[in-house]
Amino acid sequence: MKTRCVFSTFDLAAARTAMAAAQEAGIDDRDISLVAREDIELERIPDHLMQGRNDFYPAALRGGACGGGTGLLLGLIAVAVPPLGVTFAGAAAMTVVGAVFGSWIGELVGFEVPDVVSRKFKDEIAAGRILVVIDANKEQLALAEPAVARTGATQLPFHAYTALT
Repeated sequence: MKTRCVFSTFDLAAARTAMAAAQEAGIDDRDISLVAREDIELERIPDHLMQGRNDFYPAALRGGACGGGTGLLLGLIAVAVPPLGVTFAGAAAMTVVGAVFGSWIGELVGFEVPDVVSRKFKDEIAAGRILVVIDANKEQLALAEPAVARTGATQLPFHAYTALT
């Protein structure tokens, strides 16, 4: 499992220096992303480096898990009540329908909710700072964090497990 850590830089040049240090420490390019104010992102940051600004995928997973669990529970209850005539195949179908519905609702809600990094560091972003977000395993971070910090980037108090990277 990977852990996400966040560094703050003053401008795009400093962010690129921090990214280069992380890459030299063994972090893959696709595990490094940037978060900045929208006007900075639109002008200067290439699309492939920008992190998604919403909770779309995590919300879809949570919705799918909750919907699938609810569908399974209701399906098993329906199987236990003989007059309803629901079979185990029907219970499985209810689980699938619940997971699909839950994912859909989660995606709709998650699309409007800012991602956790943007929420936590909204003041840094509003001040014009560019955040360098690194997703890596513990061993890689042990090498990358000091290397990135030596570039002048400020490590922010954020370490979270990431399941979607």
